[in-house]
Amino acid sequence: MKVATIGTGFIVDWFLDAVKQNEDVECVAMYTRKKEHAQNLADKYGIKDIYEDLEAMLNREDIDFVYVASPNSLHFQYSLQAMQHGKHVICEKPFTSNCREFQILDTYAREHHLFLFEAIVTSHMPNYLTLKEKLPELGTIRMVQCNFSQYSSRYDKFLAGETPNVFSPAFSGGALSDINIYNLHFTIGLFGKPNAVQYLPTIQRGIDTSGVAILKYDGFTSVCVGAKDTRSRCMAQIQGEKGYAVVESETSKCAVLKIYKDGKEENLTLPQNDIALYYEVKEFNRLFTEQDYTTCYQKLEYSRTVMEVYEAARKDGGIIFDADHIA
Repeated sequence: MKVATIGTGFIVDWFLDAVKQNEDVECVAMYTRKKEHAQNLADKYGIKDIYEDLEAMLNREDIDFVYVASPNSLHFQYSLQAMQHGKHVICEKPFTSNCREFQILDTYAREHHLFLFEAIVTSHMPNYLTLKEKLPELGTIRMVQCNFSQYSSRYDKFLAGETPNVFSPAFSGGALSDINIYNLHFTIGLFGKPNAVQYLPTIQRGIDTSGVAILKYDGFTSVCVGAKDTRSRCMAQIQGEKGYAVVESETSKCAVLKIYKDGKEENLTLPQNDIALYYEVKEFNRLFTEQDYTTCYQKLEYSRTVMEVYEAARKDGGIIFDADHIA
């Protein structure tokens, strides 16, 4: 499985590390607007070819997948362009800016028999999969709480009057898109689509720097806190009538998993790779090797559900992206 990357942020570094650790997966090219932006990563991982011309890279016949890790607003454009060149795509979260863009990508992938994956680490983490298995032991669920809060390294610039991509409606940024999306995936992956969704954001200059998403299910509510303007202990807690489960970390990594029943603690934590992307790369390679399009498209249906909830929450909170104005 030969891949090429679009983007040069820290997430690309993690992706390339995950690629390096997975047998039969190799990165053969990188695209960036300025070659010097990618040179350090290319040197670190032994990647020979850096392109400033995307078309030239996409015309290479030896590339199977393109990994899209550009600013959020460009996910749709780059993913579609890659598929139009016959490439399979792994696209970072959030998949697209809205459901309209997602539908176009989904339809194109199916019609042209292409793999299209959302790179969301939560769904592939061993401890999260263990939680899924153990969930029935908690009995009837009555409450879910998630908090993923990290003070952004770019927030100070935002306060100083600058507009980093992660805090820009033009680039489909904000706390819901960048960080609370993991809480949505955590909850929806366990319980499916909620009956209703609300989003109560802290809005500054037209973008949410933090917020609370409320997902309402039959019999319980999931409260999802995501903040880029403050710090907090990151955790998730699922409360059932027979016990409760605690994830003592960000909902992206699910690093520590404990279940409490009958006054006893059961530590179910499995050892996990420090590079969370390792597991998704391994799974995508397996599906590609086995040519398992059925599972791929099942995953797309799940991503569609998350996109619908994400867009509903965002618009409920009054956050409008530039991409929403495109017919």
